[in-house]
Amino acid sequence: MAAAPTSVTLRMYNVGFGDCFLLTFNYPRTARHMLVDYGSTSAPKHVPKTGKNSNYMERVAKDIEAVCEGKLDVVVATHRHRDHISGFSTAAGTGKIIASLKPRYVIQPWTEDPRAKVNAMSATASVYTSGKADPKQVTAHFLGSLQDMHSVAESITRLAARQDLAGSQTLKQLHFLGEDNIKNASAVRNLMEMGRRGKAYYVSAGMKLNVLPGVKCTVLGPPTIQQSNAIRRQRSRDPDNFWQFRAFWGAQNFAMRKPLPAAGVKPRKSRVRALPPSVRWFVEQSRQIHAAQLLGLVRDLDSVMNNTSVILLLEVGKHKILLPGDAQIENWAYALSRPEWTQLLRDVNVYKVGHHGSLNATPKPLWGLFRNKGAPGKQGRLGTLCSTKAGKHGSISSGTEVPRKTLVEELKKASTFVSSEGAKERFCSEVQLVFAQ
Repeated sequence: MAAAPTSVTLRMYNVGFGDCFLLTFNYPRTARHMLVDYGSTSAPKHVPKTGKNSNYMERVAKDIEAVCEGKLDVVVATHRHRDHISGFSTAAGTGKIIASLKPRYVIQPWTEDPRAKVNAMSATASVYTSGKADPKQVTAHFLGSLQDMHSVAESITRLAARQDLAGSQTLKQLHFLGEDNIKNASAVRNLMEMGRRGKAYYVSAGMKLNVLPGVKCTVLGPPTIQQSNAIRRQRSRDPDNFWQFRAFWGAQNFAMRKPLPAAGVKPRKSRVRALPPSVRWFVEQSRQIHAAQLLGLVRDLDSVMNNTSVILLLEVGKHKILLPGDAQIENWAYALSRPEWTQLLRDVNVYKVGHHGSLNATPKPLWGLFRNKGAPGKQGRLGTLCSTKAGKHGSISSGTEVPRKTLVEELKKASTFVSSEGAKERFCSEVQLVFAQ
C-alpha cells in the first residue's frame, strides 16, 4: 500500500440538527474510514414522523456499514452532547451497528477518560497547579462539575415540561438545550467499550495521533486545565470575535422602538386566575424571570460542554481538513495563541463549520487566518461544510439563530459552502478532495 492516500471522500450525512461525517481515505489498493460524530436531536425536515422511512438514524448507520464494507478504522466522538453522540447509543440499536464495525481507534476528549473520573489520575499529567492546589483534586473537581451539569440539565428539562413556566419559544429553547446536555449514558458506555476492544485515545491539545497511514493528525483542542488557565477569562460572547455584532445593536434599536412582546404565559386557571390582578401580574412576571434565569443557566452548561470538544487537523501532504466539533472561544483561544498552530491553519482546504453555524464557534481570528478564502473561481478555494437545521436553536430577533445569518453570508461569499440541508431527499452531501502526488 502507498504511504499516503490519493484522495478523500467526505460524506456529510443529513441527520437534521446534529453531526455525522464519514471520511473515506482512498489508497491505491484499499480504503480506510473515519467516522466523526453520529448524533441528532431533531430529524431532517423531509423525514416523515411515522412509517418505514421515519427511522433515519438507522438508515444512516446501515449506509455507513455498507460504505465501510463492515470495517471502521477510526471513530471520533468530539464531545458528549446528544446531537453528536446519540447514534452511538445501543439502546437505540444504531450503536450496535457501529460497534459491529469494530473500529481500531476511538478518539474522545481527555474529559471522557473513565480512569480520570474515578481517581483523576490518567488525564492529569499536565493539569493546572497553583503551587498549593493538588492537580488531582483540581481535575477531579472539574470532571465532577461536568457530571453535576448533567443533573442540572435533567432538572431543567423536567421544568421545561411545565406549560405555565414561560412563553412557548422560551420553553422550546429550555427543552432543546436541556435535553442536549443530559448525559447520554448508553452512547458513552458504547464508546468506552469500543475503545477497550480497540485502542482508545483521550486527547488534549498538542497530541499527535498515528491512526491512518500517510495522514498527520494533530489535536488542537481541548486544552488541559493547565493549558487553558492562562486564557480562562476569555468570553464566549466577545462581540469583537463573533458574528453577532449586528444582533446587539439591533436588539437595542428594537427595544427603543417597540414595546416588549406579550409574555405568552399560560397560567393555571384554578390557581392564578383566582388571584387579584396585581398578584396575577407578579406571579406571571416571576415565572418569566425564573424561565429567563434557567435559560441563561442551560446556555452556560451548553458552552462548557462545547468547550470540551475535540479539534482535529488532518494533513495529507499539503492538503488540510479542519474538524472542530462544537469548539467555542475558550477552547480555540489556546490554539490561536500558538504561532506554530496559526501557521498550520492558514492553508486549510476544508473547514467543518463549528457548532452547526452558530455565532460563537467560528471566531474571527480563526476565519481571518484562512488564505484559501476567495471569490468563486479562485483556484484551491476553501470548502466549508455545515451540518445544521434552521429554526431549531436560537432566534433571529436576538441574533442567536442557528445557522447564524451573518456567518452563512460570509461563508457563501468567501468559500464553497455546502449545507446538509441542501441534501434534501438525499442521504448525504459528498465532497471529493484529490491529493497531488
